[in-house]
Amino acid sequence: MSEQAKVSSFATRRDFLRNAALASGAVATVASNTATADVLNTAAGRQPNVLMICADQFRADFIGASHENPSAKTPHIDALAKRGANFKQCMSNQPLCSPSRASFMTSRYATETAVWKLGIELDHSLPTIASEFRKNGYTSNFIGKWHVSQTDMADGKKQMGWIPPGPSRGGFDDLWEGANVLELVSHPYEGNYWDDSGKNIGFKDVYRVDFITNRGVKLIEQKHDKPWFLFLSQLEPHHQNDVDEFVPPKRYEDKYIDPYIPEDLRNLPGNWRSRIPGYYGCVQAIDDCVGTLVAALERTGQLDNTIILFFSDHGCTFRTRLGEYKRSPHESSIRVPFVIAGPGFDQSATINEVVSLLDLTPTLLDGAGIKPVTSMRGKPLKELLHDPKARNAWDSTVYFQISQSICGRGIRTSDWCYCAFDPTVQHGEAEYSKHYQDFALYSIAGDPAETLNLIGRPEYKEIANELRAELLKRIIAAGEPEATITPIHYYA
Repeated sequence: MSEQAKVSSFATRRDFLRNAALASGAVATVASNTATADVLNTAAGRQPNVLMICADQFRADFIGASHENPSAKTPHIDALAKRGANFKQCMSNQPLCSPSRASFMTSRYATETAVWKLGIELDHSLPTIASEFRKNGYTSNFIGKWHVSQTDMADGKKQMGWIPPGPSRGGFDDLWEGANVLELVSHPYEGNYWDDSGKNIGFKDVYRVDFITNRGVKLIEQKHDKPWFLFLSQLEPHHQNDVDEFVPPKRYEDKYIDPYIPEDLRNLPGNWRSRIPGYYGCVQAIDDCVGTLVAALERTGQLDNTIILFFSDHGCTFRTRLGEYKRSPHESSIRVPFVIAGPGFDQSATINEVVSLLDLTPTLLDGAGIKPVTSMRGKPLKELLHDPKARNAWDSTVYFQISQSICGRGIRTSDWCYCAFDPTVQHGEAEYSKHYQDFALYSIAGDPAETLNLIGRPEYKEIANELRAELLKRIIAAGEPEATITPIHYYA
């Protein structure tokens, strides 16, 4: 490495650690320091720990490092991006909580996992990220919002809260602290939350993000005899369902009175005018979480040997599209943050190839030196950081599915987003269709805010034909029945 590169690398790491350390004061109830000698877990040659942080309904353009939003305050996530890799074009393959989670945990499409809509149990025959880590010598630990178990059990245990030991935990068989549908059993400053044995360890007078963060710190500070994998799953900035509000911590209640409004929202009806200040506050609370966890890793001597991934399951449209917060083919719904740092990923890189959450599990397994199982559909993303030939050969086309708003299928390329739907299928009625019709065509390159639907316009007929044909191929490749798509010939 040249002297200039060494200086640059050192400065990047110095800034990263400084920002991470600042976070320790952001969460007032963070666990107390433990002597470094007692919690030093990193051993020479040991596989890296893996920390996977999911923030629910977090828009990709609310990360400061993306330079898309001047009001976004995310210094700790930005520090991760500066140190590691920021995949700016990552797509959710099913922009709805349960289907997305089932999909990224198995690296399979939602229709392959059985969880194609809310309230369905994950297919336990599928390998998951947790089962694969555990099979390869890791402990697999879960804290937070689960949401991939059925919600109509007669005994009520799976309906809202505790998931008993067994296959319903998806391989997270070491530590379990969570709730199946967290936003229905808790509020931002008071709620129910179950530990591994089924005991309610609910919280009160502490912000939910901070409570879950502190549980993660507690795990990090333990002495570990094996490398560990932790999926820390935050609810925020997802809206609180029963009041339809984005509830920020009190420390940020009045911070975002007149914030920047993303271009895709400005001219559309929805509820963004009243809801977006709270959303910004929730986003900053999530950034505090990231900083606090990174500071705990540094304090315990584990930072250099831990892969950290920050991402979301789907975005947020503020009811500007289809009257939904998500469940639409638009960028605000399907594009998600994907920032990764740690051993093998510390490249200070911005990646513009189109990737998807199907790549999450293979990427983390590969990063830990574990070969992903062949049934997984995603690809390890580390090759995009290290191999120019891989970038040139990368397939920047992502296939996605939509349910519970429309029955839709679409593809997102570097330049275009195309979607088809079945207008005869009502809300959540069908897993798939055999007969779709054109729904939307947007130029991502020319109209990133997707202000003009181009489907049906004669000057874009050739593009629509090409994307329609490609989508039909992707439907079959995803294991779904062969389908037809009827073109439309009017302006949408």
